Amino acid sequence: MPEFIWIGKTRSGDKIRGKLEADDAKTIRRILERQGVKVLKVKPAPKHIAEYLPFLAPKVKLPDMVIFARQFATLINAGVPIVQTLDILREQTDNFTFKKALLNVREAVKAGDSLSDAMKKNPKVFDELMVNLIGAGEAGGALDVIMNRLADYLEKVVMIRRKIKSAMLYPIVISVFAIVVVMVLLIYVVPIFKRMFEEAGMSLPLPTQVVVSISNWLRNYFHLFIIFLILFGFLLRWFKKTERGRLLIDKTLLSLPVFGLLLKKAAVARMCRTLGTLVENGVPILDALTISAGTVGNRVLEKALYYTREEVSRGRGVSDPMEETHVFPVMVPRMIKVGENTGAVDEMLNKIADFFEDEVDRTVEALTSLIEPIFIVFLGVVVGGILISMYLPIFQLGQTIG
Repeated sequence: MPEFIWIGKTRSGDKIRGKLEADDAKTIRRILERQGVKVLKVKPAPKHIAEYLPFLAPKVKLPDMVIFARQFATLINAGVPIVQTLDILREQTDNFTFKKALLNVREAVKAGDSLSDAMKKNPKVFDELMVNLIGAGEAGGALDVIMNRLADYLEKVVMIRRKIKSAMLYPIVISVFAIVVVMVLLIYVVPIFKRMFEEAGMSLPLPTQVVVSISNWLRNYFHLFIIFLILFGFLLRWFKKTERGRLLIDKTLLSLPVFGLLLKKAAVARMCRTLGTLVENGVPILDALTISAGTVGNRVLEKALYYTREEVSRGRGVSDPMEETHVFPVMVPRMIKVGENTGAVDEMLNKIADFFEDEVDRTVEALTSLIEPIFIVFLGVVVGGILISMYLPIFQLGQTIG
């Protein structure tokens, strides 16, 4: 439905303006006149650039989905019909992609589709997890409860992601700073010392020769170095899109010291939280395992979950196949086994998720306190090493004169 911008006057003579959606400008005029507004001007709203260039369409982020789920639950709980709820939420969002998806869902629901079926038609915005949970909520007549649970789940996912990003941000910033400092020293500072040594006819010790050689190479081939980095970035991105590449990269990430452990704990927490939420809300275990595999974010764990699903489809429980993969921490399948024996798998999965979320907190704190001194020492060694290598010939000259 097209959007129009209108300008009008109230009965008291105040000038007002706004936006409305309707089939045409005449409909806008009729709506406003019924509200006592004298319409001065109606024109089509300017189109979003994404309508001309789809690749520039903004992505719908998790925080947007958290707000959507929470507000949806509140409105449904207050007795607002689904179509009207979708209209209200669509008007409140500024994200073009989300606004368009909500319009599609609204039209599908108005045409007779269930909310979950309507959302399934927009997979780039509403993932399998949300569609299945909403389907379970519709079947059980507890859509508001499900949406609140979904919001709780998404909030915890957002929290975990933020912690991972905060843990990664500091070393990335320090690394970039270190590279810039070293580049400036090698490209601009070292050549000054080199000219000074050449004019003095001084013989250079080995450390100084090595630094000067690196400096000469960078100055002569810096453009090739940049081209190599760009090509390497493109190749890495292409390799990551292949199944083999993604698996290899994810294996490498999990085997990294400290960071690998952090990523694994976060992935296990996300997997258990997703699986627990799905099972708790009545989603069949096979579907729950498939959805969890798609949201875990790591190919190694994903393959392990698909293996577990295959074994469960043959009549086995979840815990034994999961333990056979040797991918998950030992306590995960053991605690799930306890849940299977007591008939409380969903509760046990949520407890495991709570435990590993706390572990992520502790690991991030430990990592943050550990990284700072390591990078300070690293910067001191690298920058100090370059400066000392430049001063070595001067020290030698002083000793000779002495």
